[in-house]
Amino acid sequence: MKLEKIIDLHCHILPGIDDGSPDLEHSITLANAALKDGVTHILATPHHFDNNYVNHRQDVITLTEKFQRELEIRGIDLKIFPGQEVHITGELDRHYDDLLGIDARKKYMLLEFPHSNVPAYAKRMIFELQKLGTTPVIVHPERNREIQKDPNILYDFIQKGVLSQLTATSYIGGFGEEVAELSRKLVKHRLVQVVASDAHALKGRNFVLSEALNKIAQDLGAEHAYEFEKNAEKLLNGKNVIAHGYSSVQKKKRFFFF
Repeated sequence: MKLEKIIDLHCHILPGIDDGSPDLEHSITLANAALKDGVTHILATPHHFDNNYVNHRQDVITLTEKFQRELEIRGIDLKIFPGQEVHITGELDRHYDDLLGIDARKKYMLLEFPHSNVPAYAKRMIFELQKLGTTPVIVHPERNREIQKDPNILYDFIQKGVLSQLTATSYIGGFGEEVAELSRKLVKHRLVQVVASDAHALKGRNFVLSEALNKIAQDLGAEHAYEFEKNAEKLLNGKNVIAHGYSSVQKKKRFFFF
């Protein structure tokens, strides 16, 4: 499957700002790896409000502009946009002005849950964000332990107008077979609407978007993979993306022998 452009909506490429890239040279290495994978546009998404990092809106914008100039100086044909991977808290609505969306108007925003659970206040906070005009896009749900136990937690969020983003590495088995199996289920049941790299300058966190999209095309048909990339472009431009055709995940029947 050949794509004219690949838009990556989740990437920790900015230097020295979180756990993604420690310095400029590592960021340049990531940029070249992205190009090799066919990526043409990247939303830079440093962590914001998680336990370790706070990356304010204007700081991210400034660093993105600086990094873009560096890429141009080096002749690296990659377009970078400022964004954030916003960790959910119970007070996100109070910090709304400090949040960056996927698009410039903040119609969509990457929202991260803790890996261990889905907070009890998540539904309330998502509703507050929706009231402010922002549709949350839940990142890497396949790596959340609570959703791993019950994928229909994600189904309930999708029913309420939320979108979600799968990590490419998850689909091809980079986080283990159980995560890969769940990823395939989420894609099959249309509970994810976009695939992104979540690339870091760490072992096992590379750009494998092309590989993941090709595997999705093999598993479910090219139109399914094309839709993910069309959705990525629409989200970046603030155009409508609505989950459709999704269904709940049937739990495996348990058989008891007496």
